[in-house]
This record gives sequence, C-alpha cells and structure tokens, in this order.
Amino acid sequence: MRFNLVESGPDADFEVIERKGLGHPDSLSDGLAEALSIAYSRYTLERFGAVLHHNFDKVGLLGGRSEVNFGRGRMTSPIRVLVNGRTSNRFGDEDIPVEDIVVSTTREFLGARLPKIDPERDLTFLWNLSTGSSPGQVDASSAQESYRRHWFAPRDLSDLRELERLACNDTSIGTAYAPLSPLEDFVLQVEKELHEEHELPWLGTDIKVLAVRSGNSVDLTMCLPQIADEVADLATYVANIETARAIVLALAGRMLPGHRVNLFTNTRDKPDLPELYLTATGSSIESGDEGLVGRGNRANGLIATARPYTMEGACGKNPVYHTGKIYTVAAQRIADELAETFGTGFRVWVIGQAGRELDDPWEVLVAHEGPVDANLVEVTVKSVMSGVTTITDALLAGSVRLY
Repeated sequence: MRFNLVESGPDADFEVIERKGLGHPDSLSDGLAEALSIAYSRYTLERFGAVLHHNFDKVGLLGGRSEVNFGRGRMTSPIRVLVNGRTSNRFGDEDIPVEDIVVSTTREFLGARLPKIDPERDLTFLWNLSTGSSPGQVDASSAQESYRRHWFAPRDLSDLRELERLACNDTSIGTAYAPLSPLEDFVLQVEKELHEEHELPWLGTDIKVLAVRSGNSVDLTMCLPQIADEVADLATYVANIETARAIVLALAGRMLPGHRVNLFTNTRDKPDLPELYLTATGSSIESGDEGLVGRGNRANGLIATARPYTMEGACGKNPVYHTGKIYTVAAQRIADELAETFGTGFRVWVIGQAGRELDDPWEVLVAHEGPVDANLVEVTVKSVMSGVTTITDALLAGSVRLY
C-alpha cells in the first residue's frame, strides 16, 4: 500500500483519473444506447417530421463465453443484448419497426466495435421495451383528455407538446469543467496513441487506464487485452506488453514533462500458470463481464473523481428534451467557451427543474479560478442556453462526445 496525505483545498495538487476504453463493456453499452437513440430519432424524424418519445438509456450487455489459447480464440456463447427502455411504437395508424431498427443498429455497431465477433451468430436479444408514460397522467374523467395518454402512441404531431413548448422532462443536473489538465489530456490520448498511431493487431479495445498524480509523481496502471488469434505464444504476449509500455512511456515523456511516471501493466497476469488477459474479441464482454449505460466514462471521456460530475447517464436519452442529456452538453459548451475566452479554469453546473422551459434553467452555477468579466460570463451562459435546439442537431449528427 502506498499512503499519501494530501492537504485539501482549491490548490490541492493531486488527481485521480480513470478511462474505460471503447471496448469496455460499459463503454460498449453507452455507445450502443446512443447509436440506438440516433437511429430511432433519424427514422422517426424522416418518416413523421419529429423525434418521437424514446429512451434507450437502460440498455445493457450481458457477457457471453469464449475459448482462447495461443493462436486462436472463439466465442462459445453469445453476448446477450438487454434492450431495456421505452419507445413509441406507433404514429397514427402506422407501426414503427422498432425491433428491426434495434437489431440492425446493434449488429452494425457491435460488429464494428468488436470486429472479431460474428454479429449474426454471437449476439442474442432480450427484449424489455415498454410504452409506459412517466408519472403525471390522471385517468379520472375530465373535459380535457391528458396528453400523456398518447405520449408513446401519438395520433399526429399535435400530441407532441415539445413542438409547441420545449420543457425539461426531469429535475436533474448537467455539469462540466474546462480546460482539461495535462494528465487528463494524457489519459485520453493513451488509447488513441495505441490504436490509431501504431499498428498493433494484437491489441483489443477493452483498455483501461487509471492514473494517480501527487505533485509531479504519476502512478499509472493499464489493462491491455490481447487478441488470441494474433498471439502465437507466451513470449509474444510478453513482448507485446513491452511494446505497449514503450509507446505509453514515450507519450508520457512528450505530454507530461517534468513528471516521474511509474507504469504498471496487466497486474493480474500470472505468466507461470499462465493466466493472462488473452481474449477472442479484445473485450471482457466475451467472458461473463457485463456493461450498463452510465457506469463508465462521463461525457468528456473521463472518470475524474476529484472533479465535479454527476451520475447522469447521458447516452441513449431523448436528444430533444431530456434535461440531464441536454444540460450535460450545455454545461460543457459553456465551460469550453469560457475557458477559451478567459484563459482560466471553469466549473459549470446547469440545473433543470421538471416542467420549466428548457432554455431557461432553474439555476446555473459557474465557478472560476481566475479573473473574469461577470457580464461576459452571463452573456455566454445565456447564449448557449438560447441555442439548446442546436444541441439536439449535434447529437443527431453524432458529433458530441458522451463517453
């Protein structure tokens, strides 16, 4: 055990940062949920002229089983896709092919993210979609029928109240900060450096990076999955680890000058058994591990536990009016714009109140680390919030980082 006693306060000189790679089961669930939301939204927008009510933010992936050895790996039981959430399955007299949209999108997404699987054979679907309305509908007879009766089966566009009045669907919080620290930038870059800057066919995507900094000392632990088809023997496995270590240490030298970096890799490996992070697909989702939306990276791609964040799982939520999703993106836009304008650090909280106009948050809190012009800060906040519909456009274009 390494023990550190750190003095707390605004100038505390420590960080604890984690990133789950794109092939981590939680990241796969986040990515799939958002892909489903985008596909469904685009379908209904093109077909009916509006994004219909839906939420895929409770999607889960339940691990399959695999068999691996040096030189070969294969799936022996499929990954189970838990399709959990709510969707509108009708518009007027027309049925919406929700299951077709979900199945085709899932096979395309996971097939691309895990190219070693067979999307037809290695995926099975568990269906738990509903059309249950949120609380608010009163069934007692009245002169005016509750609009929630048609929430997930609109008769026409007039049943979509958000087209007339865009309001928060929930009381929740979006929070963000900017700029990233050098260590945060480094943790984000590790995955890109290994997968995009170097040709490492043996390296899977279920990479995890955990960094702890105290002063100028950085302890870094990485989990690096290897793909069995590309690893002939134990000596190759060990050599691959050394290759990755050299790449990451060189990156640290460039991005973290003046820091002492202690790098640990695949700390659970036992080569003498051998027990190794050797996989068929490059992800632990093949061997019983499970993933759920919202349990992984925050919207900026990091789990920075000494920074402000909420447990809001933005992926898969409705991109038109879901408070937690829209306000998470809005908070990041505000923080980024302010950091660029003033050249100092900002933390932003955008707080929504159910039923309130979406472009008029209940409260916005902005914390700054250096001198600012209060009027210009307020102008920036109001400018971002007045453009919440552009956030929807960006989400549907798939151009917003959410995990």
